Amino acid sequence: MSMIRNIAVIAHVDHGKTTLVDELLKQSGTFAEHQATSERMMDSNDIEKERGITILSKNTSINYKGYKINIIDTPGHADFGGEVERVLKMVDGVLLLVDAQEGVMPQTKFVVKKALGFGLKPIVVINKIDKPAADPERVVNEIFDLFVALDANDEQLDFPIVYSAARDGYAKANLSDENKNFEPLFEVITAHVPSPSGKDENPVQVQVFTLDYDNYVGKIGIARVFNGIVKKNQNVMLAKADGERINGRISKLIGFKGLERLDINEASSGDIIAIAGFEALDVGDSIVDPLNPMPLDPLHIEEPTLSVVFAVNDSPLAGLEGKFVTSNKISERLESEVKTNIAMRYESAGEGKFKVSGRGELQITILAENMRREGYEFSLGRPEVIIKEENGVKLEPFEHLVIDAPDDCTGTVIEKLGKRKAEMTAMNPTGDGQTRVEFEIPARGLIGFRSQFLTDTKGEGVMNHSFLDFRPFGGSVEHRSNGSLVSMENGVALGYSLWNLQERGILFIDPQTKVYVGMIIGEHSRPNDLDVNPIKGKNLTNVRASGSDDAIKLVPPRRLNLERALEWIEDDEIVEVTPKNIRVRKKYLDPTMRKRKSKV
Repeated sequence: MSMIRNIAVIAHVDHGKTTLVDELLKQSGTFAEHQATSERMMDSNDIEKERGITILSKNTSINYKGYKINIIDTPGHADFGGEVERVLKMVDGVLLLVDAQEGVMPQTKFVVKKALGFGLKPIVVINKIDKPAADPERVVNEIFDLFVALDANDEQLDFPIVYSAARDGYAKANLSDENKNFEPLFEVITAHVPSPSGKDENPVQVQVFTLDYDNYVGKIGIARVFNGIVKKNQNVMLAKADGERINGRISKLIGFKGLERLDINEASSGDIIAIAGFEALDVGDSIVDPLNPMPLDPLHIEEPTLSVVFAVNDSPLAGLEGKFVTSNKISERLESEVKTNIAMRYESAGEGKFKVSGRGELQITILAENMRREGYEFSLGRPEVIIKEENGVKLEPFEHLVIDAPDDCTGTVIEKLGKRKAEMTAMNPTGDGQTRVEFEIPARGLIGFRSQFLTDTKGEGVMNHSFLDFRPFGGSVEHRSNGSLVSMENGVALGYSLWNLQERGILFIDPQTKVYVGMIIGEHSRPNDLDVNPIKGKNLTNVRASGSDDAIKLVPPRRLNLERALEWIEDDEIVEVTPKNIRVRKKYLDPTMRKRKSKV
């Protein structure tokens, strides 16, 4: 057990966690020479590979000079903060990765605060030192200042530093050292991460921190053995967070090596394993000795802050493109998601409607994107923040927002955020023509802001945010300032008609797109909604007329992906999601019904 090291890799999104874990796997000799390896091996999900972000925390194990190092790769995006928090309770040390150019970012602060709170001593890895604008010394000072601001103790402030370029496969203890391999990082891990504190002779204590699901064995809990020895077919007791006790047997014990999962017969104290045999298994539950039960403290799971209504698609084009379209199928899929994703909740919200709550828009749109790829067809309502009430006071979630924008755009961004009830807390020029501005803003104010922000900063701005806390409700927030172009006909959109309509606003569709009454085909250039006819063709006569025979020149439409569509819509609009298309439409398709409802 003294040869086991449990570490988590934590960092802001896109600072190179998964690439670093790749190199640790390759250079530890875990793979045989003939074994094929890919880039970002730990990102197993298609969406993770496409977007280059980690969504689910994943664990692997490597062997190095007789040491067994269990590594957990964590998500860097704020919406998955709950995953990071749980993982930190399972490890004895963390690798804090910081980009040598970008420095400390919002999510860095969030994960460092959690790690220091659990008493962990971080190993700081300054990654991407090969970037042209990298400034490792400035970043080390930033990290030290952050540790001081977060009340780190003397031992935590004396952190070891490793400089690396994970993509190029080298790490070094000093900037002047030669670029060789990852040996310096392995040495720091084995020397500075404490060995697990439990003992094999103590009664069994195992705690689950992530769930998985297998069609054959059912629920699988990925857990850490804190004390004792766990064996396959052993009789144990499941101690749930609410105090319930269930006796049962471990039907399957799984160990990790590299990217493989191996069936094992026993695991000792300090190891990270997967356990099957309990259908009632949940994150935070303890598996203990039935004769001497000593459950561990249940894990704190962060509250959801945002909800979206998933509903059966009832548009005129419903059922033409999807494989699973009924409310039963949607309900089953959401049920199975909640089994393994504990940061998400769902409840029935009327006939064919389900209210799904999560930590942020990204988390919910990734679920919707996965469902869409699996053949589901459904509709999504506008995201709403979850309002809590304490002692008669309404509370809403607030976010810490950090924006990097070109100097000449910061005025516009600050003005727009001011209308969304944002409060500026810091403003620092970064020296390369960019300014970093920090805000505290209600989560409601961020809904629909990203696309406007990208327009205002000409695509050069970067925004990141992380959850702060619940604060008193701050009144109404400014919404989208432009109306919609709504189709008043059923049929197929024609180029001639779209050519005439494009001066009215920005179009979302191409010629030959199927449209129906109430479907939104674009954004109006004015605040009101406008009913338009996108299927009107040109009247053909045998008389040539100068001026009316101009060549049709269409501006390329604005493509709406799931996130942009969900951010863009207002309360009276919904997004129709099918495996082939994403359409935006009005809740009430009939224009007369819309007018009647708007007066209410």
